[in-house]
Amino acid sequence: MTRRRDLRGGAQSGEPDGTPPAFAYDGPAGSATRAAATPATSATTAIDSGPATDQPTRRTRLRHRRRDPLGVLLGVVGELLITVGVFLGLFVVWQLWWTDLQARQFTGGVIAEMGLQEAPGTPLLDADKRTDPPPVFQDVPEDAFAILHIPRFGNEYQVPIAQGVGLSGVLHKGLAGHYPDTAMVGGVGNFAIAGHRQSHGAIFHHIDQLEPGDPIVVQTDEFWFVYRVSADPHVVLPTATEVIAPNPANPGAPAEVASMTLTTCHPLWSIAERLVVHSELDFWAPVSAGIPSELLEG
Repeated sequence: MTRRRDLRGGAQSGEPDGTPPAFAYDGPAGSATRAAATPATSATTAIDSGPATDQPTRRTRLRHRRRDPLGVLLGVVGELLITVGVFLGLFVVWQLWWTDLQARQFTGGVIAEMGLQEAPGTPLLDADKRTDPPPVFQDVPEDAFAILHIPRFGNEYQVPIAQGVGLSGVLHKGLAGHYPDTAMVGGVGNFAIAGHRQSHGAIFHHIDQLEPGDPIVVQTDEFWFVYRVSADPHVVLPTATEVIAPNPANPGAPAEVASMTLTTCHPLWSIAERLVVHSELDFWAPVSAGIPSELLEG
């Protein structure tokens, strides 16, 4: 009976109240004896003590997350905004860079396929510049029939001119489009053409910089037609179709001179208005006679 009291009393007198039996594993001296005395109790307590400490923390975190719907909503909104931003960025790249690249590649191929007569490398002589009525196209061509040069924009500026002003078939391909009901190049009346000002080649991006007297050259297989800007660029509404009338200076009167009109959208990235540039034919000459000095000066 004395030994039983000693064993029971050892826990009461040797260890403080409330100390778990697992504490027996922490002491180097005498710990093995105490652990062996209560193996089942120590093992059970050691296994239970770990999860008992972590589990309330996890439950607390789960309850905290469930109680924060605003955070979840903000996260979803943030992901949606990032996705929209990526798509907008890709659209800008496509609109500003990819369509221009495609248009330049296409127009370069068109110019090569046109196979226009190559002019001699010498400049035109004054004697070769003619002001009498030039020969005009008898049949309206269906494809690209001329090349537009604007010396103010550099020697590399060469844009094929095609029949029609449709978006998918002409303008979106980087071509200048001839208004079907206007005069042909060189003819008395108004040779009117349209082109994009931004994206798809942006062929008329800088026509607002043209000034009176600037040359605009149209090259066909046989002839050069050199026009001169006759007025400052101006802005009109899309309904102002009189700018492409046979006599744009006096829309109600018959045509008196051979003129040319460039039209494009205005302002940039908008179709609210139209930017217009008028010019008149200065002279024409055979391609075989040489190159207009206006092109050589650039």
